[in-house]
Amino acid sequence: MTSISVQAAGLNDLFKNSSSAKSKFLPVDEAFQVVSNTKATSKGTRLSISFEITPGHYVYKDKLTLSFPKGISATPFTFNQAPVSINDPTFGQVPVFTQRSVIATTTLTTSNGKGAKNAPVIIGWQGCATAGLCYPPEKVKTKIDIAATRK
Repeated sequence: MTSISVQAAGLNDLFKNSSSAKSKFLPVDEAFQVVSNTKATSKGTRLSISFEITPGHYVYKDKLTLSFPKGISATPFTFNQAPVSINDPTFGQVPVFTQRSVIATTTLTTSNGKGAKNAPVIIGWQGCATAGLCYPPEKVKTKIDIAATRK
């Protein structure tokens, strides 16, 4: 039981915000700002996910996921930046984004071609600090209106 208490105290020390102890690592919402926006198009709804990445941090390309209800599909992500390959201590050789600003884009459609209002979408992602901390996987819940597709 003592080792668990010591470990918990150690984690608390990493994120302390008191003036006497400066945190070695930023809280996840300061290290990464993630914002999504949508735009209706004739091919469905374009979803853009913007990552503002604090220097000294990175986001895993392959940990970016979308979850949505049955009957909705998404095209593969395209990115405005090229990932770099790193030798990650946990996952080995992996593509990551280290750039300050990265935008991932996909198009969401319904299987019947009709629009959908307030479709629940969960954006999953994970990032790390190069100083040696991987943040737990994050999930951002949002609701998206999916435009009807035109033939």
